[in-house]
Amino acid sequence: MLQFFPGSCKLGEMTTSHRPYHHGNLREALLRAAEAALVNGGVQSISLRELSRELGVSHTSPRRHFAGKQALLDALAIRGFERFDQALSRAAKDSGRDFQNRLTKLTRAYVSFALKYPALLGLMFEAKHRPDAPRELLEASEKAFGHAPAAFTAGQADGEVVAGDPGRLSLVIFAAMQGLIALSTKGKVKGIPVDTLVGEIIERIILGLRPRS
Repeated sequence: MLQFFPGSCKLGEMTTSHRPYHHGNLREALLRAAEAALVNGGVQSISLRELSRELGVSHTSPRRHFAGKQALLDALAIRGFERFDQALSRAAKDSGRDFQNRLTKLTRAYVSFALKYPALLGLMFEAKHRPDAPRELLEASEKAFGHAPAAFTAGQADGEVVAGDPGRLSLVIFAAMQGLIALSTKGKVKGIPVDTLVGEIIERIILGLRPRS
């Protein structure tokens, strides 16, 4: 059944500025459409009015779910962090206790995500560093980025990693992977698949992380 906003025009006088709100799951549809727009044209291409037109609802309908464009972008970033967390969780679960194996799988999962969702990852980073970032977004970010420090903590407990702040040690890995991603073109660096290079880089970093006698 069609539902109309108060003040909408009478039946037979409906115009494009007073379209009925009839979308089954508008919030989900807006997020999907916003992510597609992000991929195709960047953040600047996302417009609530344009998304409303694309989805065939009135331009005021998105306000039922998002106060404005920033709220929509924050929700999209939160969804990205949740997706990111799921990917890293699977990697950690499948890696066992061995530190090198766990770290390699985590970094491969990160690089894979970064190469598959570059625009979304950029939005996620920008969103979490915003001074007024909502708590839900920051919590989603901390949860996702907590897998690497957890791996270092476990490695230290097993005597496989030098002492030090797990978060700072994780930063070394993160910086190396970011550099690798920046150098890559279509998932390769000088013709070598990034996935192959991840294993080689982690192997060399591990040598520096081993405890000294």
